[in-house]
Amino acid sequence: MEHGSIEREIHVDAPPEVVFEVVSRPEHIREWWPDEASFEPTAGAAGEIRFGDGATGKVEALTVVAVEPPRLFSFRWVYEDGAMPTRDSSLLVTFELFEVDGGTTVRLTETGFRERGWEVAQLEAAYQDHVRGWDFFVPRLGEYVARLVATS
Repeated sequence: MEHGSIEREIHVDAPPEVVFEVVSRPEHIREWWPDEASFEPTAGAAGEIRFGDGATGKVEALTVVAVEPPRLFSFRWVYEDGAMPTRDSSLLVTFELFEVDGGTTVRLTETGFRERGWEVAQLEAAYQDHVRGWDFFVPRLGEYVARLVATS
């Protein structure tokens, strides 16, 4: 099995400007992905996301890599506390947005699994965990955009 990257794609009935906000702003991200998100959507900004409650939750640092409204947002995450997130020490998540048929196609790509230098078992476990995660959260992104557009 290839553990190099994860790719998911979803089409939503909303313009790229709306979808860009949903994938790049903490107040929107926490509605479909983590339980909490805290960062500025500015290249180089550091922040964190949290899954679960404060006592038992998992916190992941993230660093915003690229912000190109309304077509691209990327960040690095899953790196050691205090470390600089690099190609070899973190995972890179990229959201590319394409205007298609009056809506937006969102292409999510996560890379960097092999570059982390993990042992095979750890690599496979991390990769499968992220596959399951994106399989769950990408449809939630679409559902959230639909609710957001319906109420505006």
